[in-house]
Amino acid sequence: MVEKNRILITCPKGIPPFLAQELALLGFPVLAEQTAGVETEGTLDDTLRLNLFLRTGHRVLLLLDAFAARNADELSLRLQTIPWEDSIDENGYLCVTASVENPTIRDARYAGLKVKDAIVDRIREKRGRRPDAGPERDRSVVHLYWKDEQASVYLDTSGEPLSRRGYRKIPMSAPMQETLAAAVVLATRWDGSTSFVNPMCGSGTLAIEAALIGLNRPPGLLRSNFGFMHIKGWNETLWNELRETAKQEARKSLAGRIIATDIDPRAIEAAKKNAMTAGVEQLIEFLVCDYRDTPLPEGGGAVVLNPEYGERMGEAAKLEGVYKEIGDFFKQKCKGYTGYVFTGNPSLAKRLGLKAKRRIPFFNSGIECRLLEYELYEGTRREKFA
Repeated sequence: MVEKNRILITCPKGIPPFLAQELALLGFPVLAEQTAGVETEGTLDDTLRLNLFLRTGHRVLLLLDAFAARNADELSLRLQTIPWEDSIDENGYLCVTASVENPTIRDARYAGLKVKDAIVDRIREKRGRRPDAGPERDRSVVHLYWKDEQASVYLDTSGEPLSRRGYRKIPMSAPMQETLAAAVVLATRWDGSTSFVNPMCGSGTLAIEAALIGLNRPPGLLRSNFGFMHIKGWNETLWNELRETAKQEARKSLAGRIIATDIDPRAIEAAKKNAMTAGVEQLIEFLVCDYRDTPLPEGGGAVVLNPEYGERMGEAAKLEGVYKEIGDFFKQKCKGYTGYVFTGNPSLAKRLGLKAKRRIPFFNSGIECRLLEYELYEGTRREKFA
């Protein structure tokens, strides 16, 4: 646990470039970018920093062992040689998760069961009793990644995914996941020095993540429980020091304004409660109004919309007028700002009538999306997509 080892940080597809940037800023090496994750290295103590500061990662997985295993019997034999009793409390609780692509295994749950049995049998042999086991991820979590004949076993130092910040008590319909919202804000390069405007704000996730980023406040401060807290020998003193330093280094106010609006009073009420839970309610101006009536402060900044994009058959046609009106809103009222539209429907995006400067790929619940960036100069005119 005191030696450096590989650390895999998982995230949704499209987010690895932003996660890699976060790691570099924290001083961690980027060893590899994967489709849905980034590899770095460090000790168990390092995972405390990662869980506290990372905005776009889901799970911080510390590698325990990597080995060849052709089938479940070989997997089990190797797992029994790992000193699990040194990291998992015999009086605790264990959850095993598994991702398996092995021709001898039909169901990943079977592989997970073999892992669980090997761990608890070893602990019972060494300590005289064994931990309870089940599906809850709120204590000790072990993850198996097994592809073909190569198996890797990790301690999941996050437990519950880091996307579950704990502030979204009222999600409303089809909310954007917190880690995706953070990546969207990072993609805008907004830093708190100008205004961040979020019409159609829904439950307020984009505005809340913007406030946390603008304040330089780590999202991990919002949580009281992580997987590493259930690993024997974890450094509680270091954790308290990291938290205290992070609180001291966070900004108390922003130079720019954050404005979030929605036409639905229930959405604004939910967003206010979520912001209050996150401790940023004093920084966000919530208004009930049509998005076209959203106030745009002088000085420019980012205006970000996440409209519906017609996931079901026949819905897209009804939204064509909405997208055209968003384009008109950008052109008529948002001059001097950089406009952003997050959408999973390229056909609807064309109805905006503006040419995107950047098209940043993301995935939302498996749907391939784009964050479209528009520079809204004075005199911006309608331009057709090529």
